[in-house]
Amino acid sequence: MRLNPPTIAIFLISLTLAILALITKLGFVGVPRYLPHQEFWLAITAYVTLMVGNLVRGV
Repeated sequence: MRLNPPTIAIFLISLTLAILALITKLGFVGVPRYLPHQEFWLAITAYVTLMVGNLVRGV
């Protein structure tokens, strides 16, 4: 399996989602809760986005 570095855009999207999950979990900013366990799903989405950026070339 060959891995590629993610583009800057994919990395920044993933980083933004991870930071939003952390802010939501720690309660620094009042973010409306739309889903149960919203922090978990935001963190998983961030890591899946970064994984897709590593596995798919040119994304």
